[in-house]
Amino acid sequence: MTEQQKTNEIARITQQIAALREQVNNANAKTKTRVEKRDKLNKQFMKLRLEIRELKNERDNLNEKVKTLKQQRDEAHTKFRANIEKAKAHSQKITELKKKTPKVSHRELRKEFERIEWKIQTTPLDMQEEKRLVENVKQLEMQLKIYKKIDQRVKKIAELRKELETLEASADEAHQELTKTVKKSQEIHAKMIAKINESKIIKTEADSLHTAYIQSKEQIKPLYDDIRRLTEQRKKLQDAVREENEKQKKNAQKALREKLESQARNKLQRGEKLSWDEFKLLAEDDS
Repeated sequence: MTEQQKTNEIARITQQIAALREQVNNANAKTKTRVEKRDKLNKQFMKLRLEIRELKNERDNLNEKVKTLKQQRDEAHTKFRANIEKAKAHSQKITELKKKTPKVSHRELRKEFERIEWKIQTTPLDMQEEKRLVENVKQLEMQLKIYKKIDQRVKKIAELRKELETLEASADEAHQELTKTVKKSQEIHAKMIAKINESKIIKTEADSLHTAYIQSKEQIKPLYDDIRRLTEQRKKLQDAVREENEKQKKNAQKALREKLESQARNKLQRGEKLSWDEFKLLAEDDS
């Protein structure tokens, strides 16, 4: 291959390298864009994961609260029903006791009981009369006990009714709070599901970009190999051209030196005066 052919080949290879480098630069620019977008999506994904975890914790806490409120409401309902049954039992017993009460009112019965008791305590009585009055007191006392039992059960029913009102209010309050908490839990759950779906879309896109990045790196690798191969090939040609140029330069210098030496010797033979450079040239050649 002639020197001109080598020069032309170097130029052709240089153009090929430039074209390959342009391809590499374009591919790297696209890869950089993909990597930046992938990293941005991964950050968004991690942020969403954190938000999802926080929402899940909040939802789980609300669900625990719902469980507790349901338990409170159910306990209130259970106590309410139990108290209703107790009140019914007391009412039924009152009805039974009323059947045993005398026709005389409780007040009149109490008044008669106190009158006889006072008479026994303050009036001198013979044994027969006192015995009769004591017997009357006993009967009156038994009848008064029935009224007392009725009063006790009436009071118990009143207490149960008051407790029923408290239980009903407590159950209603727990139910209202339960309804609000369930609604809030559902809202948070829906929000969490939406973020989960969003995170899946982002993760899929990020994974796709990462796959494209890997493929792009694999596609660029042969280009780098071609650039390296062509660069080595060009270097060999450049070295060969440089070596040839140096060889030609040395030959030219040698030819010029020989020519100048010949001219100087001819001048010397003709007896002509030599220049300092011509003198040094002949002196170097002699040495």
